[in-house]
Amino acid sequence: MSLDQSSSLKQRLKAMCWKLSVAVEAEIRRTEISLMNPLVESKSRAACGILQTYREAMMSAEASRWEQAMAEEMDSLKENETFELTTLPEDPSTSVSEPKVLEDMEQVCVDPDPGMNLADPQKQQLVCTEAQDGPSNWEEFTPELSSESGLISYRFRCPHSGAFRCTRTGLVFVVAREAGLIYRTVQWDELLLQSAGRTPAGPLFSIECPENAVWQLHLPHCETKHGQRSKSLLSVVHITDDGMEFTDTLEITDTHVVINVQHLSLFGLTWMLEMIQNLISVSGHIIESVTQFTKAVSGQVLLFLAPPNPRTQRQNLNMLLLPRNVPLDEVEAKQQNDVYIKVAATCDLIKNHSYSLHCPEAHKVQPKKAKFDLDFGPNYHPTFQIRLPINTDQVSLTIRDQRETEIWENDVDLAGPAGTEGNLPGAVQNATPEDTTSTAETLLHILDELGGKDFKTFKWHLHHQVVDDIHPIPVHQLEKAERTDVVDLMVQTYEECGAVEVTKTLLQKISRMDLVKKLPNIC
Repeated sequence: MSLDQSSSLKQRLKAMCWKLSVAVEAEIRRTEISLMNPLVESKSRAACGILQTYREAMMSAEASRWEQAMAEEMDSLKENETFELTTLPEDPSTSVSEPKVLEDMEQVCVDPDPGMNLADPQKQQLVCTEAQDGPSNWEEFTPELSSESGLISYRFRCPHSGAFRCTRTGLVFVVAREAGLIYRTVQWDELLLQSAGRTPAGPLFSIECPENAVWQLHLPHCETKHGQRSKSLLSVVHITDDGMEFTDTLEITDTHVVINVQHLSLFGLTWMLEMIQNLISVSGHIIESVTQFTKAVSGQVLLFLAPPNPRTQRQNLNMLLLPRNVPLDEVEAKQQNDVYIKVAATCDLIKNHSYSLHCPEAHKVQPKKAKFDLDFGPNYHPTFQIRLPINTDQVSLTIRDQRETEIWENDVDLAGPAGTEGNLPGAVQNATPEDTTSTAETLLHILDELGGKDFKTFKWHLHHQVVDDIHPIPVHQLEKAERTDVVDLMVQTYEECGAVEVTKTLLQKISRMDLVKKLPNIC
């Protein structure tokens, strides 16, 4: 055998050894995953065809077992002298022998993240540990917003590795390197959650990162400081096309739930939904013991001022009671031409407890009492509607719980930059009673734009629509009703302002947001 032939053979053996070690490692990964529960196994296989890179293995919860399994297998190969192992060339790509083998090896062995030293996962641990230290190690950013049909999406490019907090959603992203983020909220499938004994504890986020550089997520929660932030009750669900799984929680801080991530898709916070005994306390004193899902949360009070109605000389101030971790932009996008009024918003609230709103300046507050619900979208309807005289400059607002205890109060300025005319459309500011169309006529114009099928679906929803304590319109009255009849029935049943709100709600249900935008804030 010539020297050249010997050299070529050695190169082939080296390449075969290298390739075999990769195959062995892949087989070990398959074996390790098969030992996990079936749900994790199916998610892992569906997500990427088993773990594809050393980095993924080292970032997994089973990293130590991966290392042990690979070491044991290599020791076994050496002990049995299965192959003659030798040091690889410093630059295998310089060899002209068997270019196809070396090219295949490169495709198998090179990690898609060239900016990292994968043999040393300490960098990941350092960045993640610093991020968990809290806000002092976060860089805050304000993302770009885009809105279509009332749906908000957020974009931001992280300039380097580190922890970055979104000022609009409260999300914290821990990234390995420079990377782009695209994220938005999506609607929960509550039936799917209930099948697993869970209920939403925050918005459901759809998150994308083309560079696959996100190591860790911090999701904002709405737990109260005096509440129990138990890992057994509060958890993170990861939803893919194949189903859902609940990920391990690293830490629950005063503001966030921290998790490691391998693959991005849908992430959201959930609570256990079961018949458990909860002790509800205020200022450390137990006030109620219940055996149903009753949850105390850190909430927020949001105010939106509607344009005045020159014909009725009234304007509405809408109040929404929501959990703290609902993004303001998501709510504001649903309020159309209403103006957001900034106030001190923090307020502890209890699910399924009744609250009342008091305003001396109001012509009327409706409803008189309302139960607080954990609303995470997508529509965000007002909890209370305050009917005010058209030139009201200031109001005093007080929220009381079902024991008539004041839990929130605020004096609110409505005039000037944050209030009425300065922020209203010019057409509204300059309108006169003679220029306005009656509410019934406006509703009729809207219904005239519905096709036959949409109008039929609209009437079906109208029959099932429950507003406060008002019974729905009977089906026999709607079955053969024309558009003029439907308008008259809505105004008679809900009064003018209520008919407008019901129409908006039903148009959203039949996906006619184009008509919702055409429907002005009449009341």
